[in-house]
Amino acid sequence: MRVGVRIGVDVGKARIGVARSDPHGMLATPVETVPRAADDLADIARIAEIVAEHDAFEAVVGLPLNLRGERTPSTDDAARFAERLAARLSVPVRLVDERLSTVSAQAHLRAAGKRTKQSRSIIDQAAAVVILQHALDIERSSGHAPGHAAEAKTTGTGEATE
Repeated sequence: MRVGVRIGVDVGKARIGVARSDPHGMLATPVETVPRAADDLADIARIAEIVAEHDAFEAVVGLPLNLRGERTPSTDDAARFAERLAARLSVPVRLVDERLSTVSAQAHLRAAGKRTKQSRSIIDQAAAVVILQHALDIERSSGHAPGHAAEAKTTGTGEATE
């Protein structure tokens, strides 16, 4: 198991849930919910700040495949976001299958007595926790980094492309 803090990211249309692991990679905990920026700059900048604040060595972005493991428009959106994030960060960004992470997060919150309408921003953080915890569990059981690396998409000037 690699040692160091990882940041988990659940990319949504309106909000982005962010979680972090402990330095030993045992447990994921919620950090915050970042508003999704129309230009994708403010949200990526905030996540870069969170990565720096926690001295994370890696970011893990959830890849929302459908139940058959196929790509959807949300999959493509998350992958593009991960590519832009990878272009901004000085640490690797990995994409990890996140099927049913939001459903799982909602179920955990309901079990804790929270209503969905009261918990929208908390659900995003909880989904990020589910994604990151899943990645940690995969790495612990396999001995390998989970998912696959997101390739940074940049222009000739080093800026992220759309």
